[in-house]
Order: sequence, then C-alpha cells, then structure tokens
Amino acid sequence: MLSNYTAKYTKTSSGYMGQLVEWPEVVTEGKTLEDCREMLKDALHEMVLAYHQQGKEIPVGGALLEQVPVEI
Repeated sequence: MLSNYTAKYTKTSSGYMGQLVEWPEVVTEGKTLEDCREMLKDALHEMVLAYHQQGKEIPVGGALLEQVPVEI
C-alpha cells in the first residue's frame, strides 16, 4: 500500500532539518535540501519497519497544509 506524507523543511545553520507533519518522530537533517529529502525518505522507511516489528499502528498520511496570512 502506498501512502503519502507531508514533509516540512526548515533551514538551519548547518543545512536543513526535515520532519513529517503527520509523524513528527520522523525527523532528520542534511547539508543540502536534496540530502535532507533522501535522508527523510530513509528515516520514514526505517520507522515503518520498526512500527511493523513492534505491532504499532502507522500514522495516516495526507495532511493538508496552507499558509495563513496575517499583518504584523
């Protein structure tokens, strides 16, 4: 079964941090955005395997993100 998750990337002093919105425990860092994307995919794959082995329920993907404008 194929599921989609929503990734959030944040620029850091050492590169980028990537985290899944629906599954915040899946988090990683990379020197470039591409490195971070690949590492996040790997971290997600490993977390899926670990959850299966432990009999845990895998969080559902498919979050909707939108920007909310505010005047500051």
